[in-house]
Amino acid sequence: MSSQEPKHLTICLGSSCFSRGNGRNLPRIQQFLRDEELEPSLQLLGARCEGHCQHGPILRLEDELIENVQPERLDDVLRRLL
Repeated sequence: MSSQEPKHLTICLGSSCFSRGNGRNLPRIQQFLRDEELEPSLQLLGARCEGHCQHGPILRLEDELIENVQPERLDDVLRRLL
């Protein structure tokens, strides 16, 4: 078992990001983490608003903001990040 702290992946669940795609992205991210067995090394968090509504849907991996994460490109984004 690794003593390394898990990374944090935050999904914006504010009304703008949620309606623009993060409502569909959330279950897909959860499934991706299970399928790739990343749950022990990555903690998925929700945020009310990341403050970049005009560029949503938004994900954040630690300090890296990822904008315009449309459901159709989500898997590519996750593979690149993780």
